[in-house]
Amino acid sequence: MQNQYILDIIYFIASVTFIIGLKMLSHPETARNGNLIAAVGMTLAIAGTIFLHDKTIQPIIYTLIFAAIFVGGISGWIVAKKVKMTAMPEMVSVFNGMGGACAALISLIEFHVHVGNMKATGIVMAGLIIGSVSFAGSIIAFLKLNGTIKKSLRLPNYNSINNIFLLLVFAFGGYLIFSGVGSSTLLYSLFAMALLYGIMFVMPIGGADMPVVISLLNSFTGLAAACAGFLYHNQVMLTGGILVGSAGTLLTIVMCKAMNRPLFNVIFGAFGEGAATAAAVGKSGGSIKDISVSDTATLMNYSKRVVIVPGYGLAVAQAQHVIHDLEILLEERGVEVKYAIHPVAGRMPGHMNVLLAESNVDYGKLVEMEEINPEFPNTDVVLVVGANDVVNPAAKNDPASPIFGMPILDVESAQHIIINKRSMNAGYAGIDNELFYDPKTSMLFGDAKKVLTQLVAELKAM
Repeated sequence: MQNQYILDIIYFIASVTFIIGLKMLSHPETARNGNLIAAVGMTLAIAGTIFLHDKTIQPIIYTLIFAAIFVGGISGWIVAKKVKMTAMPEMVSVFNGMGGACAALISLIEFHVHVGNMKATGIVMAGLIIGSVSFAGSIIAFLKLNGTIKKSLRLPNYNSINNIFLLLVFAFGGYLIFSGVGSSTLLYSLFAMALLYGIMFVMPIGGADMPVVISLLNSFTGLAAACAGFLYHNQVMLTGGILVGSAGTLLTIVMCKAMNRPLFNVIFGAFGEGAATAAAVGKSGGSIKDISVSDTATLMNYSKRVVIVPGYGLAVAQAQHVIHDLEILLEERGVEVKYAIHPVAGRMPGHMNVLLAESNVDYGKLVEMEEINPEFPNTDVVLVVGANDVVNPAAKNDPASPIFGMPILDVESAQHIIINKRSMNAGYAGIDNELFYDPKTSMLFGDAKKVLTQLVAELKAM
């Protein structure tokens, strides 16, 4: 009884640390400490659960638990230390999938314990279905992000097939809840169906829709963990699951707003349709003009205001540090420099914020889309580095475009637009960009890190 009292206090402290940590994660200057605080809370909760358990535990169980913690901890530490910034979305997908897999495994283990108890079985079924969908969907997202799966699969009436299959999964789960049947065959059949639905759910999604599906799957994992918290009457697991689920859901809504895509359509509608039809969109045509590094340096040197638009190409080139050097150099010469951050820039929500924070860019210089758009008409030079879809005017001008209606950065309003790309290949959404043919636009071709390094050298020589 005394152990349970202490455990309740530990769970309360851990829950508070989760809330404080989540709050601090909202700002780059406090994010690192917020992460550490939440990690301390999680460590407390795990240690309390292991050592203050009321029931007698066999030594072999303790051995297995500590072996799992050791292997998982070492593996996670190595992966987190070695992962490249461009591979962060893949790592998030894998870690998210592991959370879903854990929730599904808990449900598989607990099902036979609660057969006949409709309330408990209902929670078990919810955890099994949501966790399995999150696991399978996250693995497919990982394979798509790292390029293993290069094409999105879309069959005729795919959405209808998916929705009908999802209803069958729910109906099957409902049968197991209300029938009281404890068949392992039926249980694992439902597990397989939920996994298959997770694959079918993410398989047709591609291109610019990936940030949305990552945050949506993250919310699924949170909900699955909350189900486990309900099942075990574990307050800290419940709190953590609710926080992850609600944070993921809110982020999904923000992403949907940034993509101009209703949440209902994300879940049940033509998710990924845009990417599938992108290839059908023709070239904008027209001619482009190149600009040299030297001319770019001259133009920036005599500007009063420069806005940098970072994109995934910046992360691929690992050019975040040199672009910070460029910013410092320009400001020393009296040029005002800001970074325009689109909500879905990169391949993961907040990807650009994390990337620039890594190079110690002042967070005050990162300006969100709604705030920076009115400033473009008064901007002398916009430097777009490795970004494509988030500056494509087709989102406003071309009703036939897959990204039509998506809010974008209005860079075409600036006096001069310089776009750094390796080639004229289309961006992640797979569509051409009419901005490249704008008379005010100049193309600065080359690897971002190499070009920016040369640009810094030219400026220093002036």
